[in-house]
Amino acid sequence: MWYDAMILEELVLLAQRETGVGRVATAGCSFGGYHATNFGFKHPEVVKYIFNMGAAFDIRDQMDGYYDDNVYFNNPPDFMPSANNPYYADMYVVLGTGTNDMCWDANVKMANVLQNKGMNYWLDVRHNAPHDWPAWREMFPHYLSLIK
Repeated sequence: MWYDAMILEELVLLAQRETGVGRVATAGCSFGGYHATNFGFKHPEVVKYIFNMGAAFDIRDQMDGYYDDNVYFNNPPDFMPSANNPYYADMYVVLGTGTNDMCWDANVKMANVLQNKGMNYWLDVRHNAPHDWPAWREMFPHYLSLIK
């Protein structure tokens, strides 16, 4: 929760002030992709684009059975199906993965959640791409080119 507050109250505010842009892009690979996605879904009023590469989204298996509202509201597969925010309609999410990525299935599941919500997303599945930097180095420049 502290990490989320720091990103929102310090980093995003600084980026908005320095660029004059109201809504930012978040991006990350692997666990960083989870963070970028979770933050964006929790704060769509300040995030317009989410670019993740090789992310997994369900943190419950990392919690040793612990579960409370903090886990729920930081676990996109749990909170996103019932989340409602008008900014979701103007958000663009890229779920980047590969056929050799251990997180491929997690991205397909998240794509289904987004599809059911009617959100604007792209499930980019790259043939033979692994869960590793060589694939992400190819993906990221292309994703950045999608910013309008």
